Amino acid sequence: MTTTTAHAFDTAISLTDNGIGHHSAQTTPEFANMVGPFGGVTAAAIVRAIEQHPDRIGEPVALTVNYLAAVTDGDFDIAVRPVRTNRTNQHWTAEVTQEHGPTTTATAVFGLRRDAWSDTEATMPDAPDPESVAHTTLPGPVPWMRNYDMHYVAGGVPTEPAESASSTTTLWVRQRPARALDFAALSALADVFYPRVFLRRGRMLPAGTVSLTTYFHVDGTELAAQGTDYVLATAQAQRFARGYFDQAAQIWGRDGTLLATSHQIVYYKD
Repeated sequence: MTTTTAHAFDTAISLTDNGIGHHSAQTTPEFANMVGPFGGVTAAAIVRAIEQHPDRIGEPVALTVNYLAAVTDGDFDIAVRPVRTNRTNQHWTAEVTQEHGPTTTATAVFGLRRDAWSDTEATMPDAPDPESVAHTTLPGPVPWMRNYDMHYVAGGVPTEPAESASSTTTLWVRQRPARALDFAALSALADVFYPRVFLRRGRMLPAGTVSLTTYFHVDGTELAAQGTDYVLATAQAQRFARGYFDQAAQIWGRDGTLLATSHQIVYYKD
């Protein structure tokens, strides 16, 4: 007899259908962050909810998630609604709620991709193969990070109180245990970076993502071709000012395919 255990990520984004566009879910301790669950797993659950909607067309093109308040441990609800469907794209709204009110809102664009001229102007960062870079055991009680196999090429988590002139972090990363990459997992990877202010200041500070936008640059076939391999993730802030900083990130396949880019604004206290 063979017993199959669900991957922790799939358990974390598992949804119960409560009617068209309405789902219930539950936080899991494996994806807990310092306050509430890992924001990337909340984004992934929203993507999964839209994917399961019977009126959905196409695949993710863009996702913006606004984090209003921390999701508390326990049950939460996700409601998704198609606002408008055009010939090649479809616009969605989503809301995550708990007993105390809404915690997360989102908008998404799904679309049908067609053959067209294509080019990539961005350049994949130079990096040694992940197998030649030591796995990083991350300090501190942040459970969600244990679900990722991280090999930092540059800008690793500060372990000594020393400021850095650069906010750039680059790492090879994949889920642990390895899991085939899909759009939900890619949505979570867009938020896999620790706050840039930690690196610049050389220490942990109160910080949290306020809004995260991810752009998906591949279709399902291209994404499936990545299999369970590592992806190269790189992120950099552009300005820290009056308690907020931005972050621009890229997610690359080992084969040089730009899978996704993201931008987020983060609150911090210093």
